[in-house]
Amino acid sequence: MSSSNGHIMQIRGLKTYFPIRRGVFSRIHGWVRAVDDVDLDIPRGQTLGLVGESGCGKTTLGRTILRLIPATAGEVHFDGQSVFDANRSSLRNIRRQMQIIFQDPIGSLNPRMTIEAIVGEPLKVHRLARGRDLRQKVADLLQRVGLSSRYLNRYPHEFSGGQRQRIGIARALALEPRFIVCDEPVSSLDVSIQSQILNLLADLQDRLGLSYLFIAHNLAVVEHFSDQVAVMYLGQIVERASADALYRNPAHPYTRTLLAAVPLPDPHIRRDRVSVPDEIPPAPPAGCPFYPRCPQAQDHCRAQRPKLQEVSPGHFLACLRAK
Repeated sequence: MSSSNGHIMQIRGLKTYFPIRRGVFSRIHGWVRAVDDVDLDIPRGQTLGLVGESGCGKTTLGRTILRLIPATAGEVHFDGQSVFDANRSSLRNIRRQMQIIFQDPIGSLNPRMTIEAIVGEPLKVHRLARGRDLRQKVADLLQRVGLSSRYLNRYPHEFSGGQRQRIGIARALALEPRFIVCDEPVSSLDVSIQSQILNLLADLQDRLGLSYLFIAHNLAVVEHFSDQVAVMYLGQIVERASADALYRNPAHPYTRTLLAAVPLPDPHIRRDRVSVPDEIPPAPPAGCPFYPRCPQAQDHCRAQRPKLQEVSPGHFLACLRAK
């Protein structure tokens, strides 16, 4: 794949399945299709928001493209280089350019390590700094994310949730990456702190030219933070468009369902309610994955699986009712 099309990462036919084992001999009786044949392009220097219900495969997708979870099938190319085919040496170089910010700022930081050791670990592993140089670089990283260098010898439990997430961001920036997976980085924080972290991420993107895959379930946050948005349901991308187009004119019934659930700040504004069954099917149906819950489903939706196709410039939709 060529990297000259303005995309820093290209994902084609990505599948990540997990075996279902039962019995004394742990035989495989089926598969959980966490990511099921996903095609996705992540624009260079921009933010692609990935939204969907809990359990739809967003985090699995983010970790698979970084090779933190093995893929079942498909291809991932970072700036023209194959991530899955890279040998140990090549992968080491690629991983310097790809990082992740985890959802849980408590569980992602080792409680036995000082902040200097946590943020400096990537620099030591890649042999980029040591001694006084390492300590100075860690101090600079802390200041870049709005923390004092006086915190170098403290431990994670001495910080608030927002401060811990800033430490996680500093660690992700240590190797000067070009692409970062933001795995719900503000979902566990207070609302007042969320805006501070989002502003920090936006400022870092402007200054460093970073590209983000921003995973979230809060559609209001994604609308204001993302340039493009992809909607995921049961491991599949059902709609993708620019943030303005998707929020102004959602085309997929599932997208409209998600947007209808977003609370509005003005109580006088009324919006059509969309009612769908709460239960997600235990396994994707043979046809459209949203068929059992779709208020507009027809008979042919049961048997035929829709493909993601461009219905208008830059707007992609996986729905058999698309015109």
